[in-house]
This record gives sequence, structure tokens and C-alpha cells, in this order.
Amino acid sequence: QVQLVESGGGLAQPGGSLRLSCAASGFSFSQYAMGWFRQAPGKEREFVARISRGADNIDYADTVKDRFIISRDNAQNTTFLQMNSLKSEDTALYYCAKRRVIFKIGTRYSTDYDYWGQGTQVTVSS
Repeated sequence: QVQLVESGGGLAQPGGSLRLSCAASGFSFSQYAMGWFRQAPGKEREFVARISRGADNIDYADTVKDRFIISRDNAQNTTFLQMNSLKSEDTALYYCAKRRVIFKIGTRYSTDYDYWGQGTQVTVSS
């Protein structure tokens, strides 16, 4: 069965960095785009970043552009989210997700993803 397991969250100071990982299993990872989303308390889940199968098509939310970097290692069935220059407003539960349709590039819409991890908490505070 499909499994997505996020890790790497924790407490960081403003201006600090964290690197999230998402280990995938149960499907042909290299054939699917992947996405990262986040949800802060009291807010709706929002798009963070997406990456195509071959990492040649990448997109970021405006709120994280130039600070976050999404990447993937198809040999290790893992996608990563490097988060730099963290801000308090980055505090949220971060999820990785698998694109619903094989071979298609990712999108910013959560409905285009069919499997989700359990999330990893990121807290940015001094």
C-alpha cells in the first residue's frame, strides 16, 4: 500500500533552517509528481511547493519562494523540503502528497493529490 512518511520537523528560531524529508513506498515513486502542503492552526491547508518526476518542473508558493527548496531523490524514493530563513508564519503541520495521476506534473491544488503523509510539525519561535 502507498505510504508517505514525513520527518525532520521541529523547533527552529526565526531565520533558522530545517530540512524535511518524505519517504515514499508502495508505488513507483519516480513516475509521480510530489507536493508539499502545510496547515496552520485555524487555517486551511495551503500549497507550499511541488516537483515533477524528473525535478525539471518546480513551483513554489509566493510566501516561500526564494527561501524554500524542494528536491527529490528517485533512487531513494524520497522528496525533500529545505526551509531557510524561517519565519514565525511558517509554523504549521507540513504534509507531503503524491500526485493523483501518473506522469503528470504537480499542481497547487490539494484535490490533485491522492495520498498524504501524517505530517511533521514545524514551529518557528524564539
